[in-house]
Amino acid sequence: MSSDSLQLVRTRIGERIAEIEARVGRLKPIDIRAKMDAIRVMAADHGLAALEGLADFGAHHAMLPGHRQATRCALEHMDAALNSNCPSDRQTILAAMAQRLH
Repeated sequence: MSSDSLQLVRTRIGERIAEIEARVGRLKPIDIRAKMDAIRVMAADHGLAALEGLADFGAHHAMLPGHRQATRCALEHMDAALNSNCPSDRQTILAAMAQRLH
């Protein structure tokens, strides 16, 4: 994939992330889950492993007690995951989130 194509994908995903950030306090858990899952699919389709893992975490935790805190934490790490080019960043970012949430 060319760098221009990847940048376009990152821009589109960034817009989706911004929408969630702007509305997170008003979204229902099922809506957060759907939006995070859509990001996960786009990330997986374009080889963005760190973002895929983070969005998967967000989608799963959206339906659990404390979902607002978990969602906000995931959103805080989205930029790093979105700009990652290294698959091993997935574990690093998820570990940082786990440490913050516990």
